Amino acid sequence: MTSDEIRERFLSFFEQRDHRRLPSAPLVPAEHDPSVLLTTAGMHPLKPYFQGRERPPHARLTSCQKCFRTPDIDQVGLTARHLTFFEMLGNFSMGDYFKSGAVEFAWEVSLQVFGFDPEQVWITVFEGDEELGLGPDEEAIEAWLAVGVPRERIVPCPRSENFWQAGPLGPCGPCSELYLDRGLEFGSADDLPGGENERFLEYWNLVFMQYEQNPENVLTPLPAQNIDTGLGLNRLAAILQNTPSVFETDQFKPLITLGEELSGRTYGESAQVDRALRILADHSRGMSMLVADGVVPSNEARGYVLRRLMRRAIVQGRRIGIDQAFLAVFAERVRETLGAAYPELREQADAVDMWLRREEEAFGKTIEQGTRILQQHVERAREQGAEGIGAEEAFQLHDTYGFPFELTMELVAEQGLGVDEQGFERLMEGQRVRARAIPGRGAHDDVTERLRGLASAAPSETVFTGYETVEQVTEVAAVERQDGHLLAKLVESPFYATGGGQVHDGGVVECQDGDCRARVVDVVRLGGDQALVLEPEQGELKAGERVVARVDRAERRTTECNHTATHLLHAALREQLGTHVRQAGSYVGPDKLRFDFTHSAPLGAEVLAAIEDRVNEWVLANQPVRAITTTLDEARKLGAMALFGEKYGDVVRMVEVGDGQWSRELCGGTHVRATAEIGVVRVLAETSSAANVRRIEAVTGPVAIEMLRRHDRELREVATALRASPETAAEVASTREQQRRALEKQLREATAGQNAPDPAELVQHAVDIGGVSALFAQVNGIDAKALLELADRVRNQLAGGVIVLGAGADDRVALVVSVAPALVQRGVKAGALVKLAAKEVGGGGGGRDTMAQAGGRDPQKLPQALSAARSEVERLLT
Repeated sequence: MTSDEIRERFLSFFEQRDHRRLPSAPLVPAEHDPSVLLTTAGMHPLKPYFQGRERPPHARLTSCQKCFRTPDIDQVGLTARHLTFFEMLGNFSMGDYFKSGAVEFAWEVSLQVFGFDPEQVWITVFEGDEELGLGPDEEAIEAWLAVGVPRERIVPCPRSENFWQAGPLGPCGPCSELYLDRGLEFGSADDLPGGENERFLEYWNLVFMQYEQNPENVLTPLPAQNIDTGLGLNRLAAILQNTPSVFETDQFKPLITLGEELSGRTYGESAQVDRALRILADHSRGMSMLVADGVVPSNEARGYVLRRLMRRAIVQGRRIGIDQAFLAVFAERVRETLGAAYPELREQADAVDMWLRREEEAFGKTIEQGTRILQQHVERAREQGAEGIGAEEAFQLHDTYGFPFELTMELVAEQGLGVDEQGFERLMEGQRVRARAIPGRGAHDDVTERLRGLASAAPSETVFTGYETVEQVTEVAAVERQDGHLLAKLVESPFYATGGGQVHDGGVVECQDGDCRARVVDVVRLGGDQALVLEPEQGELKAGERVVARVDRAERRTTECNHTATHLLHAALREQLGTHVRQAGSYVGPDKLRFDFTHSAPLGAEVLAAIEDRVNEWVLANQPVRAITTTLDEARKLGAMALFGEKYGDVVRMVEVGDGQWSRELCGGTHVRATAEIGVVRVLAETSSAANVRRIEAVTGPVAIEMLRRHDRELREVATALRASPETAAEVASTREQQRRALEKQLREATAGQNAPDPAELVQHAVDIGGVSALFAQVNGIDAKALLELADRVRNQLAGGVIVLGAGADDRVALVVSVAPALVQRGVKAGALVKLAAKEVGGGGGGRDTMAQAGGRDPQKLPQALSAARSEVERLLT
């Protein structure tokens, strides 16, 4: 039975039994679940249903969910079953059937669909836990007895084995697992399910979702008793296809074969080769899925997970002899095996291949230098009899050369040594001050929970009328006070709740009789519902009172301009840069728009101007902007862009501009009716938001017009100061700047050498490397000519040694390397050294074996340049 057949038979079985089939959610979780970086279980996209925060589309659901886990990434390739990316089949019940129903379904699927011998199926159940205050799961035991499982094949297990929870907090409950007895040839008669043995193989977990855990070890019953089951497709394929591991199944074998073809090695020839081929197969699947779901490589969060996966694969590929670029080749084979089940792999093929090629090219340079330096540290540690390499060496590899610490630990461990992890963490503290500060959300979360309780007590969800009107006569469904504010829920509301990047509406809520008035401070989205945070201004708002809810029209209008402009900007970026551009975050408010998008390099002034011109061209064309309600499948067929981190139901709202020929996006925000209402779009800045993520900020409408007027005023003021007209001010300013630079150059030349340090003092900082005196020094305040003269003077006092000097000023770097002739015979050459150092500062150069010069553009990287030169000298002389 193929993996595709397993998936379809499972889903069809439950579909025929009144379960709604759901498509897999992306690996990037919806924004309502910040507890995980990536989707790690089949139930994660369904958490709001289990918690009673949202109404499920049906009481019975079934899905095959893409999942990704990294805690055991080091075990991938070593065991028969560990994977990062995997597929999880599941059937779910929200308040419908419970333990007996789940047991009956699992038993029928096991025997009738997958053909297992009932004598070989064993069961584990929860034995109870004093800390949780729970006894044995007698209800589950009775359910298994009822379908015919004998009591001796029902094994009680502790909380660690048979109590399921996605994290320390959240929905949880006892579980019951199904195991296949593979026979005594895989173990002994004393083996039992749940133990550490190869005889019993777990293939299905039934979670009886009864509780919410918050705080830890404190359980409260969920609104309804629910069922969450998980059956690993890849593990089941290994059982049904009778393979020793998942890596010989039909999804993995083509990838293993590709690795054999590219490397010339054979699967099964050695443990090292097997591990490398398995890692390539697993990681290529994972990285393809992550990029297809909108993740790009970076040094933060899920982007770092992707980068780590890519780099591990590259290292393993090189170890077995794959010297050419290969990640995109593996991605194509992944599309062949999984593209039918997950069409996003084919839809995003260009983006997947582009990011894989770029990361492979960039890391190829890093790994060559990093592994060479790491090997030097390993050899030195062995010579000194040390247990491993020091924290300073590991930190230098990480900080200076971009070599991942996890990779350092892994490579060192393979050679039987360790790394000072605690020392490394202490050194990393200095780096963490640059990390983005994340404001505390405790108070906000408390308000949200209060609002959720307020909303759940109301008879129905608030009806949002903000697409049709900005003024709504309605009724207060519920209200309560908190910390000087009012928490309120309206029967109907014109106020847009924060979501999809757009900020909430401002405005007021007034009693119809005029006796009370409150200003809108926040509008909180609660699944498909909403509630308000109000600041009282007059009188007292009461439940049941008739009120008029008025949106601030001016703020709504400017926000609409910015939101539609964001869609046009997105379309223009994809048109100009390519379809790899995807939204990676946004802010849409009345003051400005901010758009983050996946791209690896700055745009440049000409490209940015072309994008701005294209957007304004569409604005002036005055094309209609329409919001259409349709099915998710139909929207995707029409090419509508979906945003990662957003959750979509079967019916979606699609906003199209210009009858869809310019832009189609799934969007719940508010928009203008025609593009000309935007007026004008003016880009303020284009910067880096994160690795491989760029950010554009822009303004529209009245804000943009006021900014242009201010620029005109400033231009006239500058022209007056330059005694020029506004039309010639730029030319006059350019001439003045050239004159200033010429004078500064004359001044530097006149004072060259005066700031140079005393050579005798510099020589005091020389170090001994393999019996040779070597000096690596940064000198500030002198130019290239003075630096060369200084090197000559130092050479007179450091005969027979190596001298590497660097100076930086005015965004320029100068490097000089001097090498004694005797050292050239030992492989130390000035030309090669200066080229190596110049790469670090974004420049180049060369010269003779004994004397060479170079320049660069990044003075801040001068310490790295000197360090790179020193590491190379150490490699050659020790």
